[in-house]
Amino acid sequence: MSSVIALPRLLRIGGGCSADLAEVLSDAELSRPLIITDPYLAAQPFLDRIVSRLDAAGVRAEVFSEVRPDPTTDSVDKAVQVFHGGEFDCVVGIGGGSPMDTAKAVALLGSRGGSMGDYKAPILTDTPTLPLIAIPTTAGSGSECTRFTIITDSATNEKMLCAGLAFLPTIALVDYELTMRMPARLTADTGVDALVHAVEAFVSRKSNPFTDDLALTAMRTLFTNLRIVYEDPSNASARAQMMLASTQAGIAFSNSSVALVHGMSRPLGAHFNVAHGLSNSMLMPDITEFSVDAAPARYATCARTLGIATDDLSDAEAAARLVTGLHDLNTDLEVPGPRQYGISQSSWREKVAIMARQAKASGSPDNNPRIASVPEIEELYESLWR
Repeated sequence: MSSVIALPRLLRIGGGCSADLAEVLSDAELSRPLIITDPYLAAQPFLDRIVSRLDAAGVRAEVFSEVRPDPTTDSVDKAVQVFHGGEFDCVVGIGGGSPMDTAKAVALLGSRGGSMGDYKAPILTDTPTLPLIAIPTTAGSGSECTRFTIITDSATNEKMLCAGLAFLPTIALVDYELTMRMPARLTADTGVDALVHAVEAFVSRKSNPFTDDLALTAMRTLFTNLRIVYEDPSNASARAQMMLASTQAGIAFSNSSVALVHGMSRPLGAHFNVAHGLSNSMLMPDITEFSVDAAPARYATCARTLGIATDDLSDAEAAARLVTGLHDLNTDLEVPGPRQYGISQSSWREKVAIMARQAKASGSPDNNPRIASVPEIEELYESLWR
């Protein structure tokens, strides 16, 4: 059985490569980019430098900087309106997952029309869109090389997963120097998000030999360096390794799939405004414990790759070490549970049923080694709050 692998047409990886945007656009014969970013990044000196270089190269760029965390259909529509007000020939997403997701949505809606609800899973959208250039500023989402975007329906609070080649960036500039000022909490949450990408890509029912090697390499690097960058944000070597591994994990899950952690993470973020990486961090240990018996050999390989289990242990023992190791990582990174985050039990219980339905409907849970029913997902949410 064959595996279908899709990658950006061009990847530039290394410190300072974000400065190559003008050259990259020129090589692609593009000259009118709409840059999508958020208010914080719009105020950073590096963005001024990028725009200045574009101006010097004769590239007329416009910046849309009103991206909100966990973008909604309303916030995307604002960006689409700006797109329709100019003669843009490409879209550039600069930022973490939210600017990237917004840029992907704008490239699609700006060229194909419709609304994001028209494209949500299980629909696959492979139709060509405008050229999309991705410049990540966090080592986490891997969105610079994935064929997915997540947009929240403003009317229903449903986090809609949209998938297909239409959402795969054409070009990605992966510059670890843009992550050097990330605060500790964001560093931890995005780093665990990337680790979840790698582990879920490896244990997914859609895994394949191409993604397996990338996933294992990425998870080893991420687990080795995550505590280092959390405690010492200025460690350039660890930052560079985290950035590369995040991209590798993104390629891995984009060409296999994510699973139950991500399926349950999206509703949690939508209903309680928990950042995506943090919600993944909250869920990862418990969901792994729920899942290990369905694929002990795969989870044992993860544990041995991370260096928290030795070859002399049985697969079941090694998989159990993985669960313990993930709990320990959350402790070291000071990851709160929903209760510690400030969510009341009554509010949580009120949303459990709808979160479970939305998680199941996204399709991701059915890629998990152990497929959870809606009642089982409800119980996992209840257990997580406890």
